Amino acid sequence: MINTDRAAHDELQARFGPPLGVEDARARWGSLIGAAGDGTITLITRERWEWAALVPLSEVSGVLSGLPTVSLSTARSKLGDLVRQAAQPYEDLPVLLTRHRTPVAALVAARRLLARPAPARRPSADALVAGGHTITLARDSVGMLITAIARDDAGAEVATGYGADIAEALIALSLPRDA
Repeated sequence: MINTDRAAHDELQARFGPPLGVEDARARWGSLIGAAGDGTITLITRERWEWAALVPLSEVSGVLSGLPTVSLSTARSKLGDLVRQAAQPYEDLPVLLTRHRTPVAALVAARRLLARPAPARRPSADALVAGGHTITLARDSVGMLITAIARDDAGAEVATGYGADIAEALIALSLPRDA
């Protein structure tokens, strides 16, 4: 990987949290699609240097008709190939992911997200706890990731972070889920 790719990947990770490997993304596919429907952007990587982003439809600009479409079940089974396709420098078309022929999310080249202005950072885990929020940690039994969820005193979710360990999940918790 060349330095510009490394810098781009570092910037993407700083904005959206650590990427999921293709197998982890497949294992959590249903919840990732649901999260995309709620506005969450998830980075997915194949072989460390090929990055795509699972995004809500609101991240796809322009007319949706004419864009390539793939059903959710086909996308799950061919996710590695779709990430590789999205990561190619000459590919810049989003792939619409459909449920019963209705678009529900899209897979785009992660580098497209760099053109967006950097989002404002959320308070750190320390600041959330100091402000009266509760943070719950759990291990995702399927993907083996640690999940950190911050809730306000009424129980409403205010931030979520995922990571390979507790420290990574708490750092991701301080980043915006969507921007």
